[in-house]
Amino acid sequence: MAEVAVGTGAKKVHRTWDRVLVSAFLAGAYIAFGGLVAITVSSGLDPAIWGTLPTLFTGIAFTLGLVLVLIAGSDLATGNMLLVPFSAMGGKIGLGDVARNLTLVLLGNLVGAIFVAFFLAVQSGVVGDTGAEGSAALTYERLADIAQGKAVGHTPWETFLRAVGANWLVCLAVWMSLSASTVSGKILAIFFPIMAFVAMGFDHVVANMFFIPAGIFAGVPDIGWGDALLNWLLAGAGNLVGAVVFVATSYWYLFLRDEPDISPEAEAAEPAERG
Repeated sequence: MAEVAVGTGAKKVHRTWDRVLVSAFLAGAYIAFGGLVAITVSSGLDPAIWGTLPTLFTGIAFTLGLVLVLIAGSDLATGNMLLVPFSAMGGKIGLGDVARNLTLVLLGNLVGAIFVAFFLAVQSGVVGDTGAEGSAALTYERLADIAQGKAVGHTPWETFLRAVGANWLVCLAVWMSLSASTVSGKILAIFFPIMAFVAMGFDHVVANMFFIPAGIFAGVPDIGWGDALLNWLLAGAGNLVGAVVFVATSYWYLFLRDEPDISPEAEAAEPAERG
């Protein structure tokens, strides 16, 4: 699994910038699809009756997003926060490659998530606005609850910590999916960690690139683009810590730290050393 992760991270870097952006746009859209279906299946459930079960339904539905990312194939920033730094730790790429890849992928994810938020969530009427009636009113209320909670419902420290927990679990889903050789096995590896982080209310920067803009487009009160930017900065930083510190560094220490250098330079030198 560690060797596959190193190779996968290197492959993500060794592509042209336009392919990275297109792949990242798709991933942002896929996560937004997960967020949109999560809103629709959990709307209209009164907490006084259902208790915390709506958050479970939200988590179960949201797993669609990462299933699409990993099975269909695309670049998600939070997954790349594990794979690309891990490849650097394995000696395959440099820190500049890591920074460039994560910057491009975050930009593509943002465009993809906002595209779905504006056109396919709000403009389509799947999520209503402040004057909506019927099912559109229910989805509006559910979106408003999520968007306000993400944007202004927590202190900066709470948001950061929730983001650490979110990407710790997301990256475990990515890591475990590397061990599966079948589509069903990969989906099973993905399901429980993703369901768990959403059900616990943790913060995923790309998911928030959908929820908060969708709330703004739908006219949810008391949130704005300044709130969105602050949330993305805090969630992005927490997601990076969760990926690099708790998954990439931990598994590098366990499986690669005492292994021979597997950098390209070392591989090229190896036949000469054997000779």
